[in-house]
Amino acid sequence: MEKIVVEHLYKIFGAHPERGVELVQQGMSKAEIFEKTRLCVGVADASFSVEAGEIVVIMGLSGSGKSTLARCINRLIEPTDGKVYIDGEDVCALSRKKLRQMRLQKMGMVFQNFALFPHRTVAENAEYGLEIKGVDSQERRKKALEALELVGLGGHGDSYPRQLSGGMQQRVGLARALALDPDILLMDEAFSALDPLIRRDMQDELINLQEQVKKTILFISHDLDEALKIGDRIVLMKDGAIVQIGSPEEILTNPANDYVERFVEEVDISKVLTAESVMKKSEAVAFLETDGPRASLRKMKTANISSLFVLDKKRQLAGMVTAEGCADLIQRGEKDLRLIMATDIATVLPDTPAQDLFSILSDLPTPLAVVDDDKRLKGVIIRGHLLAAIAERGRNA
Repeated sequence: MEKIVVEHLYKIFGAHPERGVELVQQGMSKAEIFEKTRLCVGVADASFSVEAGEIVVIMGLSGSGKSTLARCINRLIEPTDGKVYIDGEDVCALSRKKLRQMRLQKMGMVFQNFALFPHRTVAENAEYGLEIKGVDSQERRKKALEALELVGLGGHGDSYPRQLSGGMQQRVGLARALALDPDILLMDEAFSALDPLIRRDMQDELINLQEQVKKTILFISHDLDEALKIGDRIVLMKDGAIVQIGSPEEILTNPANDYVERFVEEVDISKVLTAESVMKKSEAVAFLETDGPRASLRKMKTANISSLFVLDKKRQLAGMVTAEGCADLIQRGEKDLRLIMATDIATVLPDTPAQDLFSILSDLPTPLAVVDDDKRLKGVIIRGHLLAAIAERGRNA
């Protein structure tokens, strides 16, 4: 379900901005328009959507228009032209009163500079949005403490911002937004002011938090590694215009133009590819309830492999058998694969980063199983196939 829809959005700064819209539509560049009219193009004909529960990162270099675009979505900056819909409602048509209600009810914002009140305690900072919303003191304290617990600051409610590290202060800002229980979080360069180690920790925390709260998150960043790490999709901007929209892997492996290609050329592709994107389907498997050693050996011979993953009646991964084990079972006159089946086998989830697979595969004599959360076999990975997949994607990128 689409939570946010942006259609042909423009923001032109300067007198008579509608002239800038016309010039963009005529194909003039941002630099040409400024030279000709002194108008500054902030956003040029931007269109994209965000699904409910999705993290979309709007990214680009300084001056690309990413923060302007985000602020147009909640009308902290008034768009010059175009439409923004939230849950199907035209944000650009809202009165000031209804816009304020929409912001309080549906949106939370987290800024780069924390924006905490130094004279208020952590809990008082976290409940500030609820106070503005008119929630009574007992209820807002309860929600603020719950939000602080959610971001790992339980027990810090009586502290003051000056007593906290930068990363902890940013958590307070996040808790303040979460206390409102908004459907949408707008995070504008939220981690940019943090040192690299704390920044990475906060990125991990956001990913873990999203698994619990399932918010729709619009995250603004100039950092490609950050975008690749946390984004379900990336909206890449240049000179106010969107130059490509796609998943991290799509951006890396299929850059839309030379600008995107140069932008991503230094990225280690193994950090972006996942087990799911480099695995191959396992065409040959044994079924615990119906296959014996002879059937298993036949499947191995047909597929030219020396081992088979074994699935139970729910098609969940039960274990693995080898050709040697099956031959031994036949010699003993036995048919039950359980007698030779190894159950302590290595598995990974589909979203495991490709770079993590090398250490797992280094000492593994058999293929690596990729399973979902229900232990159902999704595919297999062998070291040679992994190297080939990364080389191929890297060459395409």
